[in-house]
Amino acid sequence: MPDRRSFLKTSALGAAAAPILLDGCTPDSGETPESDARSETGVRPVALSTWDHGLAANDAAWPILTGGGSALDAVEAGVRISEADPTVTSVGYGGRPDRFGRVTLDACIMDERGRCGSVAFLQHIMHPISVARQVMEKTPHVMIVGQGALDFALANGFEREDLLHPDAAAAWERWKEENGEVTPRIDVNNHDTIGMLAVDQAGNLSGACTTSGAAFKYHGRVGDSPIIGAGLYVDNEVGGATATGWGEAVIRAVGCFLVVELMRQGHTPQAACELAVERVIEKNPDWRSIQVGFLALGKNGDHGSFCIAPGFNYALHAPDEGNQLIDSGSRI
Repeated sequence: MPDRRSFLKTSALGAAAAPILLDGCTPDSGETPESDARSETGVRPVALSTWDHGLAANDAAWPILTGGGSALDAVEAGVRISEADPTVTSVGYGGRPDRFGRVTLDACIMDERGRCGSVAFLQHIMHPISVARQVMEKTPHVMIVGQGALDFALANGFEREDLLHPDAAAAWERWKEENGEVTPRIDVNNHDTIGMLAVDQAGNLSGACTTSGAAFKYHGRVGDSPIIGAGLYVDNEVGGATATGWGEAVIRAVGCFLVVELMRQGHTPQAACELAVERVIEKNPDWRSIQVGFLALGKNGDHGSFCIAPGFNYALHAPDEGNQLIDSGSRI
């Protein structure tokens, strides 16, 4: 199993060996200078990811974007880093288990053509985002779940692994001793998900979202992250959005579809995120006890974010700006 010393190598290099090969992942020779990152048409590549671990995801995506690769390849490669990082407690290996001590994973991906793929309640597979991409590219379906998703992954070359990291197992034992009740809530201390959006030099958008969900949730619970329109939505004419936080609240508002539709109506990414948070508040009387945040990327590279309570941050990588962590504005 990977450890902290090896997960970056395993994920970043392993992306090239995944059953879906990433086309154009790196420039032909060396790194592309920031000043040369724009294409001949002037399109400005951007990588945008939720939370602190989005910095590492952006780092993995950036050579693809600046080397002429696709946004789809970039977001898949980016979130694979978080999926394999045992220090990220809400995604992949390192993710906290459900009430029975089982790590169950959800993910979805969407490209500039409107194609999308999703897996939910998937166990024993390190990289659900890559399975979701294969669902998109190899099947007539959008979502495959549970045992069916595992069977599909194994049939397509993914390896079965034990994903319960020792730290996660210890946290589960502590939870059983101290609480043992299934009352998961997502707040600033128990956030989830990495959502990632990117625009490439061709001006195309894609997005990815992957999570282990709420810690110690009911067995079989699925949040917003693998649901197209809730945890992720991309429209290549307008922009894309991803969500993080208490998935049930995002689902009730069909949050990311709402953000993109607000952008279609002429709102900036920032304003669209703010209006979507207000919709979440309207739909959830308990909104003061939860956290929900939205992140949006426009077709032109503009971005925005907003959340219910302070504590949400995101990583932005753009030409001439480097890879930086930004605190989101909040309603409270």
